[in-house]
Amino acid sequence: QVQPVESGGGLVQPGDSLRLSCAASGRTSGHYTIGWFRQAPGKEREFVAAIRWASRTTVYADAVKGRATISRNNVNTVYLQMDRLQSDDTAVYYCAEGTGIILSNIRNSAAYNYWGQGTQVTVSS
Repeated sequence: QVQPVESGGGLVQPGDSLRLSCAASGRTSGHYTIGWFRQAPGKEREFVAAIRWASRTTVYADAVKGRATISRNNVNTVYLQMDRLQSDDTAVYYCAEGTGIILSNIRNSAAYNYWGQGTQVTVSS
């Protein structure tokens, strides 16, 4: 497996929770980082959250801080738990992998080398 693979998207109602999963490639050495990004229709791709594999250091976008939790298991899967979902959270969510990403650049999509195909999250009543 070269690219990460996302799963867990779907249609939910405002206020609901959702957990996305990212099956990573296994390149979990060094300054390996997994990030979640999202892209809504007509908008640019934006950073959501990221986790450094070794240290489990996490970073969140202001738009989701307090509502999102990124975590990983001990194999190769990263999770993004999203709570109190809002219509503005509707987007295609992408998982991305990168190595050697410095903390100050962790929100930059250009720093990531491998991208998944994305999973659609729709928040609607």
